[in-house]
Amino acid sequence: MTVTPPELAERLRSQAPPHLLDVREENEHAFCALPGSRLLPLSELAERVEELADWRMAEVVVYCHHGVRSAHAISYLRQLGFQRLLNLSGGIDRWSLEVDPSVPRY
Repeated sequence: MTVTPPELAERLRSQAPPHLLDVREENEHAFCALPGSRLLPLSELAERVEELADWRMAEVVVYCHHGVRSAHAISYLRQLGFQRLLNLSGGIDRWSLEVDPSVPRY
């Protein structure tokens, strides 16, 4: 399942916003990130997945640059029992184009 940037922007304004999981690398996250997102690079996900234990039953939107790494992360997390995962369609790049042009593109 996916969520578009405008749909995510609306969900983030709700009473119960989803958690945001950024699976890009640290240097990408430092350059630009969605406010309140938690960084857990895909390259470290297997070793650090227990850091997300409290999110197992929560709604989590996973994002990366364009949506490919986040799709891989979602596939892995579903195998571990995470249920409510959404992929940000087009990643942070599309977010910048459709929601917040102040987020730098790269």
